[in-house]
Amino acid sequence: MKKLLVTLFIVLLCPVLSPGWGFFGHRTITQLAVYSLPAGMRPFYYRHMLRLVKLSTDADERRDQDPGEASKHFIDIDHYGDDPFGLMPKAWDKAVAKYTVDTLRKYGTLPWAVIETKEKLTKAFREQDTTAILALSADLGHYVADAYVPLHTTENYDGQLSKQEGIHALWESKLPERNIAKYKLKNDPGRYQKDPLKDIWQVIQESYGFLGATFDLEEEVTRKYTPETKYVFSHRYGKTRRAYSDAFADAYHEKVGGMVAFRLKLAPTLVASMWMTAWKDAGSPELDKLLKKPVTKEEEEKLDLELDAWKDDLLVEQQTLLALQPMKEAPRPDLINAARAMPTLSPDIEAKAPAPAPAAPPTPAPVVPAALPEGTTKVKTKVKPANGPARKEKTKPAAKPKPRADDGWGTPAGSGW
Repeated sequence: MKKLLVTLFIVLLCPVLSPGWGFFGHRTITQLAVYSLPAGMRPFYYRHMLRLVKLSTDADERRDQDPGEASKHFIDIDHYGDDPFGLMPKAWDKAVAKYTVDTLRKYGTLPWAVIETKEKLTKAFREQDTTAILALSADLGHYVADAYVPLHTTENYDGQLSKQEGIHALWESKLPERNIAKYKLKNDPGRYQKDPLKDIWQVIQESYGFLGATFDLEEEVTRKYTPETKYVFSHRYGKTRRAYSDAFADAYHEKVGGMVAFRLKLAPTLVASMWMTAWKDAGSPELDKLLKKPVTKEEEEKLDLELDAWKDDLLVEQQTLLALQPMKEAPRPDLINAARAMPTLSPDIEAKAPAPAPAAPPTPAPVVPAALPEGTTKVKTKVKPANGPARKEKTKPAAKPKPRADDGWGTPAGSGW
């Protein structure tokens, strides 16, 4: 019964907390990877785990600003023929010589982005640059995790070539978000990778092998649904948005849920392994020295409790999975202005404001303030005798506006948006 309640809680909560392996998947994989590290690395990464989990989605968020970012998240390996893994050279320089840089970037550079980022992380470890270690660890984990998603290995990445549009978000976001309580999140510990390039290519080839079932099973489930029951629609700002319905997602998960859970469980182990490999290649520097404060007894006890929950597959039940918790945004400095830069009245209002009376007028007379526009601050003025202060002002805030009624643009029930 408790497991059922936890599952229901997640189904209701996840669409709110996770905008889209979407953000939810990447955050889950990053946290599990921290637990998978050896003792020499774990305290440092655990101290910064919350920051790492937040940074784990940065690579997706900067795709709009960095034109060279998007190609690092996928490789459309099927573009290269019927035997792409036999035709494609694994080393970057050999692949460039055969296909050109432009072609590789157009159809994705995921395996080489993993190796490049791993080398940068090794350099950051050597230089003991904490900021770079965290940022590069997050990026490296993101790229490795992307390699475990079958739809990151094909030109038909969103079913747009087979009339299955939306399958990408369905597979990597909606299914794990709705079913995470059913998955076993206890993964294997990380290990040193003797040939990281070979290992990441192996993962991509395995993901590619799941593509057939990914598309075929969606088509099989579709036969039991009409367009009206398969999809839900939302209309906003003059645009119509279509998504798979919750009912279809649950039926599809019965077919492919084991695949999704399996790939999600494997990813943290390789993420931790890549972090560990970069660290060892840098000479295994003592990471505890990079901490501003020594690890406290409370931190050790908290980590031990979470490790026990991880080993017993109780992270979701004990509500310690960070992906299920709202992420607090850091304050933005540009939203906080100096007082001198924040005028209380607009220029036209200031022009209408009454001029101050003389300090001691010989014949006090009431001063009538100019009428203020509706919604602005009202000012009451009292005139004192000559031997008292010239005036005393009391400020009364304007009435708060009534809340607006629902405009009817809410997301339809069961949309998952």
